[in-house]
Amino acid sequence: MSEYDKKLVSVGSLKKGDTIIINNAACKITDTTTSRPGKHGHAKVNMMAVGLLDGKKRNLVMPGHDKVEAPIIDKRNAQVLSVNGNTASVMDGTSYETFDLEIPEELKGEVHEGSEVLYWGLMGLKVMKQVK
Repeated sequence: MSEYDKKLVSVGSLKKGDTIIINNAACKITDTTTSRPGKHGHAKVNMMAVGLLDGKKRNLVMPGHDKVEAPIIDKRNAQVLSVNGNTASVMDGTSYETFDLEIPEELKGEVHEGSEVLYWGLMGLKVMKQVK
């Protein structure tokens, strides 16, 4: 597992809309149900989640007192320096670091030289999310 920003959270405290890591993929919880504890057991939490980067559905069932990893999403602004095909060369608004970001399909026509974009630093990846 790579070293990226993450934290441990209790499964019982998670709710719809929170982010967790399932099978090394950052996911957003779409549904959560908790079963009653059995005679000798613990309450089980059943979570349905969708991958933030790949859009795949994932399911996770575990005891409510267990802990699970949650990614720390770093949301930042950057200015587009140039566009070359499917990638944009951008400069971070605070650190002035320059790097290339892949342009998502839904933002293809909106990304232009000089425009400002919002990107996420997530699990060692940088992903363009929107044009401001």
